[in-house]
Amino acid sequence: MSATTTTARPPTEASQMSHRQTLEALSGLLLVLFVALISSTVVSTALPRIIGALNGSQTQYTWVVTATLLSATATTPIWGKLADLFNKKQLIQLSIVIFVIGSAIAGISQNAGQLIAARAFQGIGVGGLQALVQVAIAAMIPPRERGRYNGYLGGVMAVATVGGPLLGGLIVDTSWLGWRWCFFVGVPIAVIALVLLQATLRLPTVRRDNVKIDYLGATLIAAGVSLLLIWISFVDGSFAWLSWQTFVMVAGSVVLLGLAVLVEARAKEPVVPLGIIKQRTTALSILGSLAVGMAMFGGAVFLGQYFQIGRGYSPTEAGLLTIPMMAGVLLSSIIAGRLITKTGKIKPYIVVGAIVLVAGFAMLGTIDHATSLVFVGAGMLLVGIGVGMTMQNLVLAVQNTVPLRDIGAASASVAFFRSLGGTIGVSVLGAVLARRVTDQITHDLTAAGVPAGGTSSGTSALNLNALPDAVQHIVRAAYGDATGHIFLISAAIAVVGVIAALLLRPVTLRSSLDLADTEKSVSTAAGAIDGMPEAEPAVTSPNGGRPSGR
Repeated sequence: MSATTTTARPPTEASQMSHRQTLEALSGLLLVLFVALISSTVVSTALPRIIGALNGSQTQYTWVVTATLLSATATTPIWGKLADLFNKKQLIQLSIVIFVIGSAIAGISQNAGQLIAARAFQGIGVGGLQALVQVAIAAMIPPRERGRYNGYLGGVMAVATVGGPLLGGLIVDTSWLGWRWCFFVGVPIAVIALVLLQATLRLPTVRRDNVKIDYLGATLIAAGVSLLLIWISFVDGSFAWLSWQTFVMVAGSVVLLGLAVLVEARAKEPVVPLGIIKQRTTALSILGSLAVGMAMFGGAVFLGQYFQIGRGYSPTEAGLLTIPMMAGVLLSSIIAGRLITKTGKIKPYIVVGAIVLVAGFAMLGTIDHATSLVFVGAGMLLVGIGVGMTMQNLVLAVQNTVPLRDIGAASASVAFFRSLGGTIGVSVLGAVLARRVTDQITHDLTAAGVPAGGTSSGTSALNLNALPDAVQHIVRAAYGDATGHIFLISAAIAVVGVIAALLLRPVTLRSSLDLADTEKSVSTAAGAIDGMPEAEPAVTSPNGGRPSGR
């Protein structure tokens, strides 16, 4: 598909947004980010109750989370490429509309299958919101100054991740509301964000003639990733590791992703530009984001289940118990962001954050259903500090190396692989958890003289209130003990992030929105080899600052 567009002049110093305008637009963008984050966190503590009410299984529990991550992952690079070609503001607003529709459908779901489908549709909007907010901020604020604003991003992450579970717990614990409002509650916030952005966000649109969107590449990437994740979710449960189903799914995924690479290498406007992601900083940031995403999403998504199923706390109490992790995210992102803006250095903070993340997951890897909550809280605090120092700064490191015209594709590529890591992490760790829980429950029921099918007579093991007291105790112990094992796996995965961080080149963040002409000449020459288009003229920051040394 192609379209003819007009070419607008790139933004000049005179057209830069004032500090007040930047803060006004940032308020709308942060509200959008809050909406995207709370869509996941508000159901984190409520999900055991939701799946229990819908009589779903542990696999369906995992897929309610995975479905959103999967569709967000598949669409993120498409949103990022569109942001380089079309009006960013309109794309953000379109993402909000899709998110609202998906939220409403999820709220009226009658069974777990319908809920999973609705969450998948909602994820399309979430993918747009997560990618486009980063792109819009990058188009307004130079990389070095952006370190300070990362504190605001960290604050929103902390509020959404702390407030979401608390709100979700309160909703499901309030009889006249019910779990469906966990999905409805984001709708008015999204509408407010839509109106606020319409009034405050003003970004120049730089368009190119004869634009071609790589739909084939996007389809192949989505199909290959989806098939791989479906295999991960069902292997060793529905079929064996060595089976014809495994062969078909794995081989099919490899073929689809291989074809995607070939298409991306030849496409005029690739969804995932190989020329960008092959650069050392981008490649290492992607590897680090992949590891952080796998560890963080894959581990943190089961905390609510650990506190409720494994420890017997209510959804509201489970939300309160996750505060140490969110406090770590808030404090570390604000402090590290300000230090990065002051010094212009970013690598030391990413390295320290990656190491702290491993240490936090290693602590959580030792917990069981009787571990002291103080110890669990200390582990969550370290995980939060690690996430706050790595997640946004890995994106910032990439944005510092690419010209303004490619900021959308570059930012979305990092977000894509981070979301992909999260999706794989949730699927893999969810499958491991389900397997260990099933084996442990079966073993303990047999040892107690209870028939192994005692929890399956039409009742889900997650619907604890419908189970006998003796069986409830066995189920709680199984979930509490198995959760520590998946955190240990998360720690091992996070080690890859440490290696990637150590290999990053030490750089000083630039103080301009765009690369200098000499830097872009090098970038353009490198990109031309891979079929990348030329870069736009440099754009200075509002104070006329030029790039610092890199």
